[in-house]
Order: sequence, then structure tokens, then C-alpha cells
Amino acid sequence: MRIFLIGYMGSGKTTIGRQVAEQLNMSFADMDDLIERKTGKSVPKIFSELGEEKFRELERECLMEMADYKQVIISTGGGAPCFFDNMQMMNSLGETIYINLTPAELAARLRTTNLNERPILASLQGDELEEFIASALQKREAFYNRAKIKVSGTDSQIADKIIKHLQGEF
Repeated sequence: MRIFLIGYMGSGKTTIGRQVAEQLNMSFADMDDLIERKTGKSVPKIFSELGEEKFRELERECLMEMADYKQVIISTGGGAPCFFDNMQMMNSLGETIYINLTPAELAARLRTTNLNERPILASLQGDELEEFIASALQKREAFYNRAKIKVSGTDSQIADKIIKHLQGEF
């Protein structure tokens, strides 16, 4: 079984993915972590030094590598489903689950993190963050909505829904 968690940055893909993997005795893999290990650079550094196009190519390479993983929950990058035929590939390789949160929920979550580690958001002030997220989501929703299931709620509610779904109860 191969499970791909998709959604916007701050949706909880990594936190929820680790929790679900532990409860189901599965492996956990984070696409951004794999990219950072392979390149020896942080995601923000890759974006600033190599550009988004190169990052998306690295993301695609990692997705193809992860196609061989088994019994795993995979946290994808927020933009991964939106490039190449990545969403189609993930749907063909396993279960895709969209963690669907509102722009307000995402902005509130992201404000609790270090926005400087997310260069695209670092300069946004006040309501700009939520407006930026709403605009980005509008562009990405067409890809995210191709997921086999959508879940929302708190991290623990989402984890419970995913576990129930994977056990055939949802």
C-alpha cells in the first residue's frame, strides 16, 4: 500500500503522515526531506539558487523513486501534484488523500511556523498571507481535487479519518 498525502503547505501532511504511519505500522517518507538529502541543500536554498523549475524536476525524480516504496505514507510537496503528470502518476501508484483546509485555517497554522523558512511567504504581512493562500489554492484546487479522497478537520480528526478510510470504515 502506498498513500500520498497532498495539500497546501501548512496543511499538516508531514505531521499527520507520521502519526498515521506510526498507528498503522507503516513507513513514512517526506518528499521535501528526500530532495534535501539528495541535493545537500534546503528547499528554500534550492529555490533561490537553482529556481523553481529545477526544484520541480527534482520533485518529479523523487516521486518516481518513491514509486518503488511499499507500505508507506508519503508527504508530498504542496506543489507536487500541480506539475508534469504527477497527480495522475500518484493516483495510478496508490491512494491519494487531499488534506483540504480553508485559507484562514492554513494562514493560522503557517503563522505559528517560521515564515522565513518559507521564502514565498516571508514578506507577507497581516491579511496578505490569507489572500496569497486563497489565490494559490484557487490555482491548485483543480489538481488537488483529483485526489481519491478529501479530508478536513483538526490534525487528529484527519488522521482518524485517514486510518478509518484505509481500514475500509470511512
